[in-house]
Amino acid sequence: MKRTSFARWPCSIARTMDLLGDWWTPLVLRECFYGISRFDEFQRELGIARTTLTDRLRRLVEEGLLEKRAYQREPVRYDYVLTEKGRDFFGVLAAMSRWGDRWLAEEAGPPVTFHHDACGHDTHAEVVCAQCREPLEAEDVRMRFGPGYPPKLAARPDVQRRFNRPLTS
Repeated sequence: MKRTSFARWPCSIARTMDLLGDWWTPLVLRECFYGISRFDEFQRELGIARTTLTDRLRRLVEEGLLEKRAYQREPVRYDYVLTEKGRDFFGVLAAMSRWGDRWLAEEAGPPVTFHHDACGHDTHAEVVCAQCREPLEAEDVRMRFGPGYPPKLAARPDVQRRFNRPLTS
């Protein structure tokens, strides 16, 4: 059964999910932030099948989130290093971690804490407005057509209705 592609949808959430594909991809990226860079290390830490890991690493390299750097010639072996695009994914993982800490952590508390070296405090991710720095809450936000939204779709009445209501009721 062929998976539906969201790569061309006019929605950055759908396109991101298309790139991620499954739960292994964000976990591979998480391991990169822990300093893991070699195939065998990923496999050991995640318990992932070699074929699945090969596919996920290939995809992350093709999409520009990771870069392959040879560290051995005979046989050739690679480090998988985060690119700028890959490092920028940290905010997504931090937001997912914050949500999981709030809704899925056990009574003892969050399993992992973020420590901000710059200020010396333990912290968590918060989503704020890039302009006023106030918390970005669903009840205070409306989606609007961006410059990249296809005009043909934007003209449809059902799509216009979707963009003319608040995110929550």
